[in-house]
Amino acid sequence: DFQSYLSAANTAISPFDFEIRSTYHQASRIRIYALVNTTSDPITQLATTRTPDELAFLKRVLDAMFETYNTRRHEIMAITSTQAVHLHKAPSESEGNRRETQNGAATQGSSGQGLSMVQAEKVLKGLVEEGWFEKSQKGFYSLSPRGIMELRAWLIETYNDNGEEDEGEETVPKIKSCFACKEIITVGQRCPKNTCPCRLHNICTQNFFRVQKTNKCPLCKTEWTGKDYVGEKAVTTTEKYLQGKRRSGATSNSRRSMQIVANEDEDDEEQDDD
Repeated sequence: DFQSYLSAANTAISPFDFEIRSTYHQASRIRIYALVNTTSDPITQLATTRTPDELAFLKRVLDAMFETYNTRRHEIMAITSTQAVHLHKAPSESEGNRRETQNGAATQGSSGQGLSMVQAEKVLKGLVEEGWFEKSQKGFYSLSPRGIMELRAWLIETYNDNGEEDEGEETVPKIKSCFACKEIITVGQRCPKNTCPCRLHNICTQNFFRVQKTNKCPLCKTEWTGKDYVGEKAVTTTEKYLQGKRRSGATSNSRRSMQIVANEDEDDEEQDDD
């Protein structure tokens, strides 16, 4: 059968540090297969096909997805095309304090000047065509199933703070897994309680709650509303976004709404520090 064939293929290619892995698409439930290098970091792999400035731009986009627009209140983990293109220039040193990844050496040789907007658009288009990113009908870029599979370990190591929290402080990791299928989740539903790490893919909720026989969070027992979202719906279902959409175009509205979200979350963090 197919699984036996797949197992035999993986046995044959394992000496070359390759493995065929699979995952389900988070929205369509279609199974996706990818050939993954098991030893070389995916970011390092991309460095062989991208210039240092292009790779630095990609990291800024990932930082925006998984830090700027992935907060306790709004787990968007996506970025609009306009927001992405505006990251074409490298930040000045005074704007630094960006997270340094364990693969920082991959960007050595960068001119520090960044890209032009046209070049940034070309890189984004290429990442979609190569299967690393997906672009939604509303103009949001997010990691594709292939991107999540290949970047899984890197994402967890880069964006999840281990051991940096204050004693007794309850923290929620940036990169989370679906409670049901255990795969990384960037699109789905979240527990209404902000400090609870429980997340579920939309395609996992029906079977999960039917087996559980209660619509309560399995971790904190909060009533599960199904209206607290992970992914672009975390912003596109907000009242501010919907009001702006009625008044103006979707693209400019997305840009304003994302900025509002970022500002609200910064205010929340300042209040938490107080």
